[in-house]
Amino acid sequence: MLQPAATPSTDARAEAVRIASELRGGEWLHLLQEWGLKLLAAALIFLVGRWLARRLSTGLDRVMGRAGVDAMLGGFLRNTAYAVMLVLVIMTALTAIGIPTTSMFAVLGAAGLAVGLALKDSLSNIASGVMLIVLRPFRAGDHVVVAGQEGTALEIRVFQTRVRAADHRIIILPNSSITTAPIINHSALPQRRIEVRVGVGYGDDLQLARATLLGIACDEPLVMDEPAPFVQVANLGASSVDLDLFAFARNADYGEARSRVIEAIRDRFRDNGIDIPYPRSDLHVINVPAGVTAPAQEIAALPASSKPD
Repeated sequence: MLQPAATPSTDARAEAVRIASELRGGEWLHLLQEWGLKLLAAALIFLVGRWLARRLSTGLDRVMGRAGVDAMLGGFLRNTAYAVMLVLVIMTALTAIGIPTTSMFAVLGAAGLAVGLALKDSLSNIASGVMLIVLRPFRAGDHVVVAGQEGTALEIRVFQTRVRAADHRIIILPNSSITTAPIINHSALPQRRIEVRVGVGYGDDLQLARATLLGIACDEPLVMDEPAPFVQVANLGASSVDLDLFAFARNADYGEARSRVIEAIRDRFRDNGIDIPYPRSDLHVINVPAGVTAPAQEIAALPASSKPD
């Protein structure tokens, strides 16, 4: 006849019955020695296992350092590996004492699921932080636009990224908001393009305006010779012809170079008699004598000579 398989609870009850019978039989000294040996073995397993986990995690950190892995990512992986190994050591020590770990693993699994659901946003930030550290779309010191915020990247952490704005405000962004939005890195390449749009009057010499803009870019020492600056006609506006000046400068010189170019455009255009028009509107005022009840639409439709003063 088949016997039902023993369960952890059945084993625990059988062990309790055995201990109670041994105590009644006067074998408490032998039981004490047995449990003492188990506790000693568990303590040795825990101490040796913890020492080994530390050594292995330190070795893993050194290997990642030699492989050129980012120090922040290396520290995160080292701590994670140490925590996993320590959990395994504790479980092994509990098994040596005689405590069944099957149910404990089930409880830990359920607790881990509950914690994961409760901390899903934090876990998303951790995963995004690891992606930022590994993929490196930007580094500390880069001029970036991330999650709609522009500034200098200071530090990429596991949960957050710190950005310093131009007015020296510190902006702390969750990593998940960065990886789900476009990232603009102005420092990825050694140079950056300067774009300046200028409007000139319809009556001005367009070729002279183009040549003046090119001369300003070529005369500016902070503007790079290669790629060469160029000018394009961008738009025929309501009150001006819009010209776009494109020139390149080093990232470190971008702000100063752009400021100098704009200042030179204003001065050089004035010296060459080139007008920079601004939008304007003409307002016509019609005086209607008292007693005239014609609608405004009819008055506006009259010839100019027949309109009342």
